[in-house]
Amino acid sequence: MNRCRDRAATRWRLCGAAAALALLAACTSVPVRPPGQVAALDPAALAAAESALAAHEAAVRALPSLAFAGRVAMSNGRDGGSGRIEWRQAGAGYRVTLSAPVTRQSWQLQGGPHGARLEGLAGGAREGADVGELLWQATGFEIPVGALAAWAAGTRAEGPDAGPAEVHFDAAGRLVRLEQDGWTIDYLQWQPADAAVAGPALPTRINAARGDARVRLVVDSWLPGDAEAGADAGPPETP
Repeated sequence: MNRCRDRAATRWRLCGAAAALALLAACTSVPVRPPGQVAALDPAALAAAESALAAHEAAVRALPSLAFAGRVAMSNGRDGGSGRIEWRQAGAGYRVTLSAPVTRQSWQLQGGPHGARLEGLAGGAREGADVGELLWQATGFEIPVGALAAWAAGTRAEGPDAGPAEVHFDAAGRLVRLEQDGWTIDYLQWQPADAAVAGPALPTRINAARGDARVRLVVDSWLPGDAEAGADAGPPETP
């Protein structure tokens, strides 16, 4: 019986991975940029940078919701691809859509603390209490869903599952690298301060890596405090 379940899970994963890669292969590419330079700041400059980061995090966490649209590229050391992404986050609830404009294929992930539901892959919708395991079993990609919205906004992830974080700054005192839960997140580009009309200046290019897993994100538009994000991102009560 266990072997049958294992074979079924393997078939699902291979089928899901094939569908995901077919989708990603048809999508917009994400250009590669080198990471920024970590600077060795003197104690006063380091204290100022850490204070600025804390203020930024407080401003981001005060927003009722957050949404962004852009391009994402993922790889697992063997396979990979890129696509359009839309992310809507309200508290711990999220709704993520990855799509291929040319083929009009897409998959959608919706969830929160109670679990997640993945739709759009061959074999029908799939649900699970652990979103990371759900995505790994369905697609073969390791995606840090629980922390990615926080990291994308230039903040350390919080919550019972988030571990301690180490932060690094460039010579100007801006966050350039964050290390948390085995992931290294490099910040390649930020909005100009005067461009963030509705809230704090936010990153527009980040790279995240852990082992063979890679996620590259280019944010084309941020919607801080977007009311629609709050309406759409609520998690299902039971997966």
